[in-house]
Amino acid sequence: MNFKPGFLKPSRDRIHYEDEHAAEQLSAELKLLHSVRKPVVVLCIGTDRSTGDSLGPLVGTKLKEAGLRHFHIYGTLANPVHAVNLEETIEAIERVFHKPFILAVDACLGRLKSVGTFQVGAGPIKPGAGVNKVLPEVGDIHINGIVNVSGFMEFFVLQNTRLHLVMSMASIIADSIASIDREMNAAPPKKKTSWLNQVKDASRSIQ
Repeated sequence: MNFKPGFLKPSRDRIHYEDEHAAEQLSAELKLLHSVRKPVVVLCIGTDRSTGDSLGPLVGTKLKEAGLRHFHIYGTLANPVHAVNLEETIEAIERVFHKPFILAVDACLGRLKSVGTFQVGAGPIKPGAGVNKVLPEVGDIHINGIVNVSGFMEFFVLQNTRLHLVMSMASIIADSIASIDREMNAAPPKKKTSWLNQVKDASRSIQ
């Protein structure tokens, strides 16, 4: 779980989980994944021991069950990525994949009016910041799901977050990522053109 930084400026207005088009809007925010030419890892951070902090593992579990072709999933209910093993997991990812592109997903505390909203941001997140834990920053881009209010007794607040809210938000995040995976499946493969073929094509056009 991380704390929503005040200086983070989303590229669009907040996306609320009760919006019927929330998954589509979130997917649109992640369109850049179509153009990534590196292994894409979805790192879902959190623990199933806390209702509010289970957002990440719930997303990871749903994505694993969806059987995605273009994304590698870390962090599920069965094998959560949390404060104890986050650094170890990052090292494992870097051993398996060469310079991966990481999409980090984590629960977040924020202002009352922001509860139930998503925010996509560039750069890493700071897991554990909301409960005063020092953990490694991670992610090329990230999704924050704001599950409850910050500012007072954060551990207690996380434990008393509504499961319905967390599960609803997890479904929307998972649906948005799965939608991109389906779009990538449907897209025709890009033709790899060597410089020699480019010269030949240019010669034919001149003739």
